[in-house]
Amino acid sequence: MDRIVRVNMTDLTTCIEPVPEAWVPLGGRALTSTVVAAEVPPTCHALGASNKLVFAPGLLTGTAAANSGRLSLGAKSPLTGGIKESNAGGTAARMLAKLGIKALIVEGMPADDKWYSIHIAKDAITIQEEKELLGIGNYCLVQQVQARFGKPVGVMSVGPAGEMKMLSSNISVADPEAHIRSLGRGGLGAVMGSKKIKFISIDDTGTPPVMPKEGAKFKDAARIFAKTLLDHPVSGQGLPKYGTNVLVNILNEAGGLPTRNFTAGQYAAHDKISGETMHDTIVARGGMPTHGCHPGCQIQCSQIYNDKDGKYVTSGFEYETIWGLGADCCIEDLDDIAEADHVMDDIGVDSIETAVMFGVAMEAGVLPFGDGKGVVRMLREEIGMGTPLGRILGGGAGQVGRVYGITRVPVVKNQGIPAYDPRSVKGIGVTYAMSTMGADHTSGYAIATNILGVGGHIDPLAKEGQIELARNLNIATAAIDSTGMCLFIAFPALDIAECLTSLVDMINARFGINLTGDDVTALGKAVLKIEHKFNQDAGLSKEHDRLPEFFSKEPLPPHNVVWDFTGEELDTYWNF
Repeated sequence: MDRIVRVNMTDLTTCIEPVPEAWVPLGGRALTSTVVAAEVPPTCHALGASNKLVFAPGLLTGTAAANSGRLSLGAKSPLTGGIKESNAGGTAARMLAKLGIKALIVEGMPADDKWYSIHIAKDAITIQEEKELLGIGNYCLVQQVQARFGKPVGVMSVGPAGEMKMLSSNISVADPEAHIRSLGRGGLGAVMGSKKIKFISIDDTGTPPVMPKEGAKFKDAARIFAKTLLDHPVSGQGLPKYGTNVLVNILNEAGGLPTRNFTAGQYAAHDKISGETMHDTIVARGGMPTHGCHPGCQIQCSQIYNDKDGKYVTSGFEYETIWGLGADCCIEDLDDIAEADHVMDDIGVDSIETAVMFGVAMEAGVLPFGDGKGVVRMLREEIGMGTPLGRILGGGAGQVGRVYGITRVPVVKNQGIPAYDPRSVKGIGVTYAMSTMGADHTSGYAIATNILGVGGHIDPLAKEGQIELARNLNIATAAIDSTGMCLFIAFPALDIAECLTSLVDMINARFGINLTGDDVTALGKAVLKIEHKFNQDAGLSKEHDRLPEFFSKEPLPPHNVVWDFTGEELDTYWNF
């Protein structure tokens, strides 16, 4: 029987509640955003007692469905000031689902200065004062927590940055091999730090697997669904072989690879940091070019990257991180970028926000463009140690721009813009502007259609069709995020009819219901409207749904294009 678990950090109590009827058909992002909108005052201080952390597995999480192991986390974001959903792989989502926990809601704030850990098991939820593991990084913490319990429990934790409530801090989630995955964007690690929680551990020992109500129908649909993931060239070939970093050369060729703090669309040293180069390096050093971030991952776009001596450096070495420190900061050495990625995972900061921040900091002269070793040093000795400079840098790109008086600051709603320049890939620019989450490529991945030709093709340099494209993708993504599915199922879903049909069939078989594709679309629309209303009530107006001025003023080489959407045109996004 599914249940809601509440942890109150004010009085250090827990309680278990039945799932309200209105929440029964919801999961993942649909549930986190619904709870946040219903229970968090939109104008509250995001680091105050009124904010809540809402963890929710998706509708299909815990089943045998491929790629269904994502966990959603919702709260009011201290970075954007609006609603936030972030999701990650790892083992936590599947464990929560097996425990029958539809949502874990953490609320309140301790009155004292003590830190705590939370342990969730089949028969008990306990809150303990935590003294031993304060101040340590996530890698060591995961090892010590699992040693403490004598088994590979699920772990969700904050690093030193989260303890210090830095706005770029994230929440780390251990994967099956105790590598670090991240609930990355929006500064939600600072919210967990404000509640004085160092880690949450999960033990699903003694719990049965999640069984669909209609097992035979589910099995048939799951088989069809898994085949579509393998049959699509992106999810079945490109991503498993080269990871997300396959996009470096593709975006460079398209002139949409933001370079040197968004002053150009191509990077001369792109091949040194490309997915192809990364793949060959990993293989030569005995790493793993193909690896899953959660149990049941079939796409396997992660990897294990080793150093020159064959020792582990990082896993989940993503395009956005490599682009940000590589092209945007002009760091040519993939090993320096990998070491920086390791440190960011360890201290617990979002690798997109932090990479964008370093591009702004380099423009400000804090360190030179291309200084990879300087980035690693600042991560360890400034941000990780919480020095005055480190706290400025740990506040993200927007804060660094304000402190140093920089005008080219690529943020929307104060969140750093990821790895695609909106001037030359206009569909993703609409997503950046209009997303309820601040600049977020995963909210509506227009790169699929603008650049990769998935789901048709819309000229990335033209305005026509971009708002409709971004709107439809944002609606679809909100629904996918509610199922617990990896975003990358969108590639076959856009091209292979059986993918979406079988996804709906799995949901119906899981719960014994009769949803249609239109019902799933309606769910996505409802989620976006809930989030938009929260943001409006929090004080974010339509003027916040805009890109920074420099995109309209500075032509981007090599196409020499500018961002040319009017506010009135962008506002039509909400006409649904």
